[in-house]
Amino acid sequence: MPHMNGTELGLLPTMGVGSYASPSWLLAARRVLRAGDAGPADMEEAVQDAIKIAVWDQEEAGLDILTDGEIRRQRFLWNVVEKLAGLKLIPAQRKLGVTSYDSAPRFETVERVSAPSGFGLVEEYTYVRTLTEKPLKVCCPGPLTICLPITPKGGYSGGDYMPLLYDLAELVNRELKQLVAAGATFIQVDEPSAAGRTPYLPVEDAVKLFNKTVEGVNAKIALHICFGNNQGRPAMKRTYKPLFPGILEAKADQFALEYANREMAELELWSRYGGDRELAAGVVDVKSMYLETPEDVAERIRAVLQHVAPEKLYLTCDCGFSASSRGLARAKLHALVEGARIVRGEVR
Repeated sequence: MPHMNGTELGLLPTMGVGSYASPSWLLAARRVLRAGDAGPADMEEAVQDAIKIAVWDQEEAGLDILTDGEIRRQRFLWNVVEKLAGLKLIPAQRKLGVTSYDSAPRFETVERVSAPSGFGLVEEYTYVRTLTEKPLKVCCPGPLTICLPITPKGGYSGGDYMPLLYDLAELVNRELKQLVAAGATFIQVDEPSAAGRTPYLPVEDAVKLFNKTVEGVNAKIALHICFGNNQGRPAMKRTYKPLFPGILEAKADQFALEYANREMAELELWSRYGGDRELAAGVVDVKSMYLETPEDVAERIRAVLQHVAPEKLYLTCDCGFSASSRGLARAKLHALVEGARIVRGEVR
C-alpha cells in the first residue's frame, strides 16, 4: 500500500494536529440534547454539518493534509473511553471553580476492558472521505492516554496497570487495522501521556507498548507527543529530554512534537538524534490567544530547518484546536499556511 510522503505533497506540507474548534452552535446543540429537547437524529445532523465546516475551514486555509477535526469526540479522549465496556463511572470530585483536568470524571474497571463496537474511527474516516479529495490523517489516542482516567481494579489483579495497557493496545491495534481496511493510509497515535503522566512508564516500556499498538498496521504512522491542552494548560513538565534517544525506537515514520508554545526549545534534540525520521514540528501555538503573523510562523520554521532537512519536515500546530474558538483556530491555520509559503520560496 502506498504511503504519502513529503515529496509527493510538495515541500514543507502543512496539517493540523487533529482536533479542530467546534462551531459555537454545536456546543449549544449538545446542551439542548442533554436537556431532552433534541434527539439523536438531530445531533447527528448537527455533527455532520460541523464536520463539513471543519473540512471547509482547513481547505479554505490551504492545508495539504486534513482531518475530520475530531468533531465527534469531545476533547479527543472522553468519547473513546466511553465506548469501552467493563468500566464503572466515578464522578468528578471537584466540580466548582475553573474547569481543568481534575474536573473530569474517572473510571474503575469492573472486568477486563473491551470495545464491542470499536471506537468509531472507521465511521469518522469513511464520512470525511466523502467530503474532500485531499489527503487525510486519522488520529487515535494511544493506550497510555486512554488509560489516563482509568484505575485498574476488577479484572486486573493488584491494581497492575500493565495488563490494562496491553488490553487497550490490542483494542487500538484492531481499530487501526480496520481503518487501513477502510482505506486510511496515514494514522497518528496521540500519546501526550508518554511525556510523563500517570500511569508513568519508563521510555523503553512506553516504546514496547507503542510498537505493540501499531504492530501489523500497514499505513504511515505518526506519534504525537505533547504536554496536554485542557483550556490551554499543560498537564506535565514540558520537556522532551527524558524521552530521547529511546523514544526513537518507536516504530513511527513521523514524530509530531510541540515547539511553538515552548519558544522553540529543545530543537537540538532532533538534530542530535532524529536521523532520517520525519518531524512534524509545532510552529503554531494553540494554547495562546496571540494570533501569529505569517512572518512569526516563518521565523519558527527557519529555526526548525536548522535541525532537520526540508524534505523531512512537516509543519503543524503544537496540539489540536479543541480548546480554541473557531475564529482564532481558522486564523491560525491561515498563518500556518502563509508562513510555510514564505519559507518554501526561500529553500527552493
